[in-house]
Amino acid sequence: MKLKFITSGINLGFACAKDLRRAGFATTIVSLLLVQSTYAQTPKSSTSPLLQQATQLRTQGSKGLETFLTTHAKELNNPSPQMREALDTLCQQKDCYASRLFWYTDLEQAKAAAKTTGKPILSLRLLGNLNQDLSCANSRFFRVSLYPNAEISQYLRQNYILHWQPVRSVPKLTVDFGDGRKLERTITGNSIHYILNSSGRPIDAIPGLYGSKAFLRQLVDGVKVVKEYDKVAVNQQESFLRNYHRQKLVAIQSKWQGDLKKLGIKNIPRLVEIPAVGNSTPSAPVAGTIAVSKMQVEAPLLRNIVPSSSNPNPLREITDQATWTRIAQLHQADAKLDRNSIALIAAKRFEKGNSQNLRQIVGNFESAIALDSIRNEYALHSQIHEWFTQGNATSNVNLLNQKVYAELFLTPNSDAWLGLMSNEGYSAIDNDGIRN
Repeated sequence: MKLKFITSGINLGFACAKDLRRAGFATTIVSLLLVQSTYAQTPKSSTSPLLQQATQLRTQGSKGLETFLTTHAKELNNPSPQMREALDTLCQQKDCYASRLFWYTDLEQAKAAAKTTGKPILSLRLLGNLNQDLSCANSRFFRVSLYPNAEISQYLRQNYILHWQPVRSVPKLTVDFGDGRKLERTITGNSIHYILNSSGRPIDAIPGLYGSKAFLRQLVDGVKVVKEYDKVAVNQQESFLRNYHRQKLVAIQSKWQGDLKKLGIKNIPRLVEIPAVGNSTPSAPVAGTIAVSKMQVEAPLLRNIVPSSSNPNPLREITDQATWTRIAQLHQADAKLDRNSIALIAAKRFEKGNSQNLRQIVGNFESAIALDSIRNEYALHSQIHEWFTQGNATSNVNLLNQKVYAELFLTPNSDAWLGLMSNEGYSAIDNDGIRN
């Protein structure tokens, strides 16, 4: 069996590493994408009439998408691979047939559309590209659990202009079993949705994966606060925004205390800040512990390829893992997948309709989403709210994004290897396995 790590055309080989269980998490695999259905791997046909039509309609924005959906309404009841490919091109999102959402890939175009429609912008930042199967794990989970959700899809179409932008290429790993079988995965990487007004000013951010109901609440709050912000006099907007995030911090702290009281915990620990990166580079396993659902897919591979790390700043837990799990159970309803999402999971995971394990996989995925959701809200979103109250690099989305990836997601741009390469470990491979 061979392991091949690929990022931006570079192949790497690594020695074995410490078990990720030291981070305090289970490594049960969710494995939604272990087996791809024939529909998931759509053939490419640059001369397809459908593809040509989709390319032309894309220039019309969301109206072009609506025209395409209306024209091909009957075929979309059971879309062919060619139809799915055309929709992905038009929407610039993988599995658009399930979400039917139009995404801009140019922020200036998104801002122009926002100013025309009076809608705020939901700007996704991710590793890789949203229109490719192997974008980072969290963005794939968004495409399965959030974007196809009937309520979320409708709300986004009616109330937001959508935009996505890659932060950097996503590292990819291929496991060659030597008998013709290969297993492809992505390694490391997190994603975040920024709520921007029509001028592109960050108003709030939704870090990582949330349950569908929790995500929808964030979207609704985002629309309201953007409208209120835009009504405020220019010289009072910063004060308004700081006060808004201060109130959000108070609300999160109150909710945190309420959850722990329900569990009978009397000595309630405070919400601890995630440590700054400092002078050391966070390792991929440490960064991976931030997103639970993503880690469940990546952990078995990371455990075997990442060299031993001497990172002195491991991710600090707000509280022990067992308590996190109990808190997540209080919010399990927020993570329930709707029929559209479950149907997409079945189509992507099972071939020929053999979905006997679907219920178990969906249940495991929902539990991971619930855990991700509360950790992201309490640990990461609270830190973002604090930055806004301080005016700390929050007025520019690119600067804010750099801060998020460096200090929250622990994958700073300064680390070209995303924590997967150690200057202190030894692999016994020529040139440490680096291939050009």
